[in-house]
Amino acid sequence: MLPGDHMENIYGYLMKYTNLVTGWQYRFFVLNNDAGLLEYFVNEQSRHLKPRGTLQLAGAVISPSDEDSHTFTVNAASGEQYKLRATDAKERQHWVSRLQICTQHHTEAIGKNNPPLKSRSFSLASQGSANSPGVQRRPSQNAVSFFSVGHHRLPAGKRVPIMQPDHLVDVREMMSQAEGQQRDLIRSIECLPVSGHLTSLDQDLLMLKATSMATMNCLNDCFHILQLQHASQQKGSLPAGTAISWLDPKISLANHFKNGAAQNFPAEVNKPASVREEQSIAEPCQLTREPEEINPDEELEDICDDKEDDLGAVEEQRSVILHLLSQLKLGMDLTRVVLPTFILEKRSLLEMYADFMSHPDLFIAITNGTTPEERMIRFVEYYLTSFHEGRKGAIAKKPYNPIIGETFHCSWRMLKSDVATDAGSNFSAHSSSEQVTPSKDMEGQTELDYYTVKFVAEQVSHHPPVSGFYAECVERKMCVNAHVWTKSKFLGMSIGVTMIGEGLLSLLEHGEEYTFSLPCAYARSILTVPWVELGGKVNINCAKTGYSASINFHTKPFYGGKLHRVTGEVKQNMTNTVVCRVQGEWNSVLEFTYSNGETKYVDLTKLSVTRKRVRPLEKQGPFESRRLWQHVTESLQDGDIDKATEHKRALEEQQRNEERLRAETETPWCTKYFLKDGDGWVYHKPLWKTVSTVQTQQTDTN
Repeated sequence: MLPGDHMENIYGYLMKYTNLVTGWQYRFFVLNNDAGLLEYFVNEQSRHLKPRGTLQLAGAVISPSDEDSHTFTVNAASGEQYKLRATDAKERQHWVSRLQICTQHHTEAIGKNNPPLKSRSFSLASQGSANSPGVQRRPSQNAVSFFSVGHHRLPAGKRVPIMQPDHLVDVREMMSQAEGQQRDLIRSIECLPVSGHLTSLDQDLLMLKATSMATMNCLNDCFHILQLQHASQQKGSLPAGTAISWLDPKISLANHFKNGAAQNFPAEVNKPASVREEQSIAEPCQLTREPEEINPDEELEDICDDKEDDLGAVEEQRSVILHLLSQLKLGMDLTRVVLPTFILEKRSLLEMYADFMSHPDLFIAITNGTTPEERMIRFVEYYLTSFHEGRKGAIAKKPYNPIIGETFHCSWRMLKSDVATDAGSNFSAHSSSEQVTPSKDMEGQTELDYYTVKFVAEQVSHHPPVSGFYAECVERKMCVNAHVWTKSKFLGMSIGVTMIGEGLLSLLEHGEEYTFSLPCAYARSILTVPWVELGGKVNINCAKTGYSASINFHTKPFYGGKLHRVTGEVKQNMTNTVVCRVQGEWNSVLEFTYSNGETKYVDLTKLSVTRKRVRPLEKQGPFESRRLWQHVTESLQDGDIDKATEHKRALEEQQRNEERLRAETETPWCTKYFLKDGDGWVYHKPLWKTVSTVQTQQTDTN
């Protein structure tokens, strides 16, 4: 790269990330300070030709990446992004500093060359046309008159008009006017009749209601980004590694809407026998709340097809979604909101927790670590590989909300030879070259040949919705106990689910306990094709050994960035030494780097999955998940959404009736497998109690 004065043109080769297929490619870049452009060519020899690409730097954000010391991104005001990589840290810093100087210069110049924007007053009522009831925009109100963003090269000295930071007060005033117009629009729609040519339930009008809230919040996010850019120009630049992300709403739009009551359905006259059977499950279940010992030998390998279809019904059911969204408030707790049946997974939330245990070989291998450091690393490796199988595919579907008192039982069997035991290996999982394989046939094997991991989950509370789950491997003297309160909130065009609670892994052979938390989950793009991402920071701690892990699930930033990214590190707290780092995607490939310099990869899509073992439906109790939701699941499998909704409503109505009866009689709910312990819930017969009891009895005998 040619060095020189801080406003001279600079040029040189950089690597540019193109796409997943092509990856990184060397390109010849030129910083044109006079025009405020960053251009690139295939090579230096083609520099006299038309550039392959051009970014206008006025209003851009230049951000060094925290991935490594060589990478940085150029985020243009148009939304286009270049992800670039220099040969070393020194060269990156040189490019970043020159780009930031050029960006600041041209952004400030634009403000000086453009007068402040005048406030405009818009009237929805006075701007109709004979051809359309919609709003007719005057030429002076066209967005192009506010911003002019393009990709062509401008002559030297020409400036690209963008919003000057000094005008932010005017922007705020215009947004306030837009909010007022939005309120008027909503009121006008809601005042329309429910029948006739144009009704308040018209699909296009419902679309307006459902998206207007998200639009206003999007504008507020953009407004915040403008403020950040203003601050960066005053201070020189954004700090290294700064990521501009979507924010929680800065202004409350909750008062713009009235939260509608639950949809009223007509009384069902001719209900199927299965629905009558569901409604016959009454309060006497309280009489059978004694814990039941499940014999693993009665469980058979699960043969259910657990693949989820895509949401092909979204278009057909769009009016249902829009009507629902139009009744919601920002930040509203969705616990008591009945969501459409067609977005449901064909499994209960309790079974979803069991599917997080689909790699029992990695779970058992934790206790095989020969040192506290190795055991903590193995737990982190297992923890990060559990989310991919727990989520069935990329499409965001919602598992059934468990009924209070609902339980789920299953188990896994693993041949002892399949569990990693070598002390020299930091990585206990399969290599990335492995393919998904079916479970090995356990027929003919004796109990001495395999390990058994047993799992039980119970819905211990309805309001708030709290689930308890417990898993144990008696042969290896290890168990995990957790309780989770799922708290859902409406975020505009997304739904956020906070997993409140804590888990405890006990390795009784080593006398160690590991506490851990769970990340938040987000369903994005709920009006089109919903998809899931995880977010938030989780911690894993072992007080006895002093080892801890900090793991960050990164949501996709507003500018660029990867989906499903996760980073983390394991450290020894007493010495503050990092012994392992991890990065990658929680549903794709993870990279583990250890303190000895070794780096290993695991491709989660190729990890073999051990099928769980469950009892046949005829042997399950009436409150076990699969039997309880049997008719809903069958209807979903048949594609009969109306019938599935009918069965689901019958179960929910029965739960409400039972809850009302308990309130009237002041009868507390009695759990079956879990006991309240402070703010949490603990399995009634955890392994740490039974093992200590056996040891005490053996001591007394001796």
